[in-house]
Amino acid sequence: MATYQGSGVSALGDATRRAIFELLADGPRPVGELARELPVNRPAVSQHIKVLREAGLVIDRRIGTKCLFKLDTEGVISLRAYFSAIGTDY
Repeated sequence: MATYQGSGVSALGDATRRAIFELLADGPRPVGELARELPVNRPAVSQHIKVLREAGLVIDRRIGTKCLFKLDTEGVISLRAYFSAIGTDY
C-alpha cells in the first residue's frame, strides 16, 4: 500500500498535475476543457492525466464519444489517509 500512496504523492509533485487534480475536484471534465484552463496544450494535459491515472488518482468514464476524467474516490481516500497518518507526529 505504501507504494500506491507514494506514487500519488509523487504524481502531485508537479504543479500542472496538482492543477488538474484541483480542477477535477469540482467534477468530471474532458481533456479539452482542462486544457483551456491551463497554460499547456491538450497532448500535455493527456500526458499528465496518464500519470495521475497510473498513480490511482484519476479514472475515466466514456459518455458517448466523449471521455470524461474524474478523481478516483478510492485513490483520494488513500492519499488523505496517508497524509493524516504522517501528519499526526508534527
